Amino acid sequence: MAPDATHASGLTFPRETFAKITPKAFLQAHLKQAQPTRAGGRSPEEFREQTVNTGSLTQSNGSAVVRCGDTAIVCGVRGEILLASDIPHPPNSDVSDEDLVETLGLLVTNVELSTGCSPAHLPGNPPGTLAQSLSHRMQALLYNSGMIDPSALKVQYEQPSTDDELEDEGTRTITKAYWTLYIDVLCIALDGNAFDTAWTAILASLQDTLLPKAWWDPDREGILCSPASADARRLRLQVLPMASSFVVFTNTSSSREQGDARSWMLGDPDTFEEDVCQESLTIVTTHDRGRPSILRTEKQGGCTIDHHMLSQCAKIAEQRFPAWQQSLRPS
Repeated sequence: MAPDATHASGLTFPRETFAKITPKAFLQAHLKQAQPTRAGGRSPEEFREQTVNTGSLTQSNGSAVVRCGDTAIVCGVRGEILLASDIPHPPNSDVSDEDLVETLGLLVTNVELSTGCSPAHLPGNPPGTLAQSLSHRMQALLYNSGMIDPSALKVQYEQPSTDDELEDEGTRTITKAYWTLYIDVLCIALDGNAFDTAWTAILASLQDTLLPKAWWDPDREGILCSPASADARRLRLQVLPMASSFVVFTNTSSSREQGDARSWMLGDPDTFEEDVCQESLTIVTTHDRGRPSILRTEKQGGCTIDHHMLSQCAKIAEQRFPAWQQSLRPS
């Protein structure tokens, strides 16, 4: 019996080899247990804890480093002045302040993943589809959420009335320039769920952003900025949208034919789970006067997610909002 036992043990694969050869079967073996557990030890709906550190980049107006599991992302915010006189086609006066921010492109987001952060993203490569998709999704969410007060990006001047404008009492306010915020996101380590982690890094950086005091000097006909840090004002966010991403793992086609098809919603997927699953869902939630609300939903691939799954994911996102909001508060 001893030789047979030795021979059998030589045919046993390590966990890492099993996961690479048959990743779907490996994940399914974990989820089909009496108490479903993912390969990393988390329950299907469990999210990894995010740690946030702000003020990491001294040359930026605001910065943050966010880590979620083995995913680590750095974000820096840089403010530049855009003179109103330099705008080639100024928007009409009937354009609202919220639309004005998007029309002038005052929020510019760039995501970079080609830094050797994972085997799939090697240094020196051009931006891939994932980086471009993340940049587009985050910029759209920045504009649609309306979390930045447009008045905070304006540099205004109280122009006194002239002799020809005696009917106008006092002064009138003229917008002479705008702050343009360049938001650069750099992924230094990637192990899944880049969107949620990068979005948290953007919010933490914007909360950390200090804009210098700027004013219009009529004598020099230009914008001046105070070098004193005591005069700088912090950029305040009107809302804090939270992103919660999920993927759907479904039994193989052979299991469906046997009538044993089943699906699992996995919150905060890692790289292994993202490669195995073809369907994903992102829910952006916020709290308005203490009441939760869904700001945006994004779904990609597949047709498994139904109303019940969507409601379940929204409930999970609502439950994790207080802890996530607490992680953004400065220590």
